Amino acid sequence: MQCRIRDFRCKEVINICDGCRLGYVSDVDVRVPEGQVVAIVVYGPCRFFGLFGSREEFYIPWECIQRIGDDIILIDKPFQRRDPRMERKRRRKFGG
Repeated sequence: MQCRIRDFRCKEVINICDGCRLGYVSDVDVRVPEGQVVAIVVYGPCRFFGLFGSREEFYIPWECIQRIGDDIILIDKPFQRRDPRMERKRRRKFGG
């Protein structure tokens, strides 16, 4: 299968560890002298229409990619998810 870097932007990234949809590929990290793709970068969903806070950014090393399909990329990388409800409780409890 031959694929151009611009074709990656149309592919959705799905984590097979938990079945979570991470988003679409937004950037590719390339080692220039060798021409080797090192990683892909995926911006997560915006927070409240992009007004409050920044997006999560997922840096996915090339070794974590399991399959590249016509419209999705399957990865195998566990991410620590923060539960917003738990963060609010922690802020109230510790006054932060």
